[in-house]
Amino acid sequence: MFAYAGPNLPHDLFDATGRNAGPIGWNIDRAMPAADRWLESKFAPWTRSVVQDWADGALDHLEAVILSRADDSAQRLYYYLCELRRSGAIKGPEPLMLDIAKIARESSVARTEAALRKLGERLGVDAAMLSAAIASSNAARQNAVPVTPSTTPVCLIAGSPLPDDRLHREVAQAGWSAAGRTLADEWADRGPVVDQSGDPFAALARQLHARHLDTRGFYNRTAALRDQALAAGAKAAVLWLIEEDDTTVWHLPAMRAGLEDMGLPVLVATRRDWSCRDGINTEIAAFLEGIQP
Repeated sequence: MFAYAGPNLPHDLFDATGRNAGPIGWNIDRAMPAADRWLESKFAPWTRSVVQDWADGALDHLEAVILSRADDSAQRLYYYLCELRRSGAIKGPEPLMLDIAKIARESSVARTEAALRKLGERLGVDAAMLSAAIASSNAARQNAVPVTPSTTPVCLIAGSPLPDDRLHREVAQAGWSAAGRTLADEWADRGPVVDQSGDPFAALARQLHARHLDTRGFYNRTAALRDQALAAGAKAAVLWLIEEDDTTVWHLPAMRAGLEDMGLPVLVATRRDWSCRDGINTEIAAFLEGIQP
């Protein structure tokens, strides 16, 4: 069995193995002495939990953990885990990197295809197996149940991926509905339908390359955020960025302006605690209380 960590991953290929244990978990509400010893403070908080579990032997039942190069922290974590295993500081599963490329050019698509073929060989997945998995996954994508429109005003939470639904609950206590993707949502996202004509590895590579679930991609993040707000029917927005997020923050002024141009009140909350124990609940309550949707 293997697990995975990070966004923009090839779930169709994972399905084809029959050995997918799902996303690796995290628990940040605990002491993590091994992570404190080995990781710098700017690693994403979920990586600290992963390292602690690795050191504690909680992942010893896994054969491997696949990490996504589409996420900076996942990429750095891969190199740290490789060195810790090499030195004997930890044991556990083999770290594997899916080295996808995100620049908008054909050579990046080709590199991603090569990475998928290499991973498929490592996991024992050939073209026929992948084609069958893509067909099954496409059927599930096409039959997905649409989201029921909210009966209460919607507040979009965007910025850094959320640890879970704890901020959603704070928004709900203010009498609003929350729209916003958690880290688990990002990792589990399968993306749009994969082209079933031609070579399946090439088709899956194009699907991964075109997606925008990453910190390394080149796309208009403000336009994507505006589309998200429109799809959710948002009447307000919270731009929430954690202390360790050194990527999204560069796009913050444009993202804020893009939402305000839509007429949305925006609460900007930067350098925040991922566990949400820094008073953000009070700030959200006061922000939403002052809005007449």
